[in-house]
Amino acid sequence: MLDFYLIIHFLLPVIQCLIGVLANGIIVIVNGIELIKQRKMVPLDLLLSCLAISRICLQSFIFYINLVILSLIDFLPLVKNFAVFMFVNETGLWLATWLGVFYCAKISPIAHPLFFWLKMRISKLVPWLIIGSLLFASIPLVFYSKHTWVLSQEVLLRLFSPNATTQLKETSALQIVFLARFSPPFVIFLISTLLLVFSLGRHTWQMRNTATGTRDSSTGVHVSVLLSILSFLVLYLSHYMTAALLSSHIFELRSFMFLFCILVFGSYPSGHSIILISGNPKLKQNAKKFLLHGQCCQ
Repeated sequence: MLDFYLIIHFLLPVIQCLIGVLANGIIVIVNGIELIKQRKMVPLDLLLSCLAISRICLQSFIFYINLVILSLIDFLPLVKNFAVFMFVNETGLWLATWLGVFYCAKISPIAHPLFFWLKMRISKLVPWLIIGSLLFASIPLVFYSKHTWVLSQEVLLRLFSPNATTQLKETSALQIVFLARFSPPFVIFLISTLLLVFSLGRHTWQMRNTATGTRDSSTGVHVSVLLSILSFLVLYLSHYMTAALLSSHIFELRSFMFLFCILVFGSYPSGHSIILISGNPKLKQNAKKFLLHGQCCQ
């Protein structure tokens, strides 16, 4: 029989999956309706829609992994499709990184020629950034599919099979692959987000010292933007760090820390989507309409 904390671990991923699919589904539906009406999509909405689609796939994969961990389904299909999971996860990380760069370019009050150039061109670069992210994330599938499949098979078999032996060479190879593939988007995201946080923080502090009356409302907007960006940063860092911990195999399967890392890993695609909706007036308004319509139908 499953222990109490395993039952809790089953219920929490169910909630995570439902919230993640619902929140990201709202983003896709709202922007899709806007595309049908206007017959065009602004770059930010395009980036948010692609990110939401990747996160629906990622949230579904994470829920499947939780079922495998609890031994509710067989783990062999996960082993065979683990390269696809890596592709979805890496694509989502790159898209989230470009979203951070987009916000940094559009919002950050940095007076520098490079930022001015980026501010003027970031909207036109969004489609190319999305295509580049898909191509870069698909490199292991296209050129190293056999090696990637063998490596993921060995590692996952050792992770989910109690009789499998642990080899330092396999773990080191996985760590190298992890660092080589996931470090570039992490570094770019960290730089752009920290630049945005420090510049907005300094700008908000200056406005608080000099602003009165109507300017106080803009100060409040900057504070809310800062809080949402910091929340995004915390979720992104936690997702990256838990992925690094899980790939190192330092925790035993179904141990408390292992399950905790899986839950933290799964909170990123759902948690950040809620932050995106709450910080976007159009998405927030339509999300309220969907929820009210759902209550009326009940």
